Amino acid sequence: MVSYVFKRYENKYILTPEQYETILREVEKRMDPDEFGETTIQSLYYDTPTCLLVRNSILKPKYKEKIRVRSYGLATPDSKVYLELKRKSKGIVYKRRISLKETKCNDFFEKGESLGTDQISREIDYFKNFYGTLRPLILILYDRIAFKKKEIDLRITFDRNTRYRSTRLSLCDGLDGIHLLEQGHVLMEIKSSLGFPMWLTKLLSENKVYKRSFSKVGEAYKRELTLSRQEAKKIV
Repeated sequence: MVSYVFKRYENKYILTPEQYETILREVEKRMDPDEFGETTIQSLYYDTPTCLLVRNSILKPKYKEKIRVRSYGLATPDSKVYLELKRKSKGIVYKRRISLKETKCNDFFEKGESLGTDQISREIDYFKNFYGTLRPLILILYDRIAFKKKEIDLRITFDRNTRYRSTRLSLCDGLDGIHLLEQGHVLMEIKSSLGFPMWLTKLLSENKVYKRSFSKVGEAYKRELTLSRQEAKKIV
């Protein structure tokens, strides 16, 4: 089992197809592509029976936290997945994650098995014990291409075909889902522990690309909530 720690600012932008093509061309000139190329990412979010974590996140507090399991591509029971604890405080994102087999991850949530004795495992264990029962809530999927510039600690990701499922909540059960964004729109994230280089600030300004708050799981949850209310009205 391998542990990872990340601390950085994350800014999000929703790009039109035209903005995406322009921004992507410039980023390709100035940054190095991720060694994995385009990858379909799955993130399975867990929450309490009352959806406490996602409801708190939607309120946009100064501090919020989430727990999820991530896989790169379609998983199998023997695949390596990443169990992640993500916290955001005053605009800074702190992420702790460990890698383990998909079956081991399921045992952690379903059987209460301890993860280990290292610091990050103990933090995740404490999180689960604090909130009690945690169950799968929503599966988020998207097709990502990523670029990096290690010298200035800069990473830019482009997520296309952002989608979700509220059923079949397994990393091993297909890559289909309901789309969250308008056709052709792309979610761009800029991640850095430092400021933006001048060329990037100018690029965003010239193309009228503005930062916005957007949570994939939050948007999916709100959409499902709206649908359930509409169905309830039909029944009445």
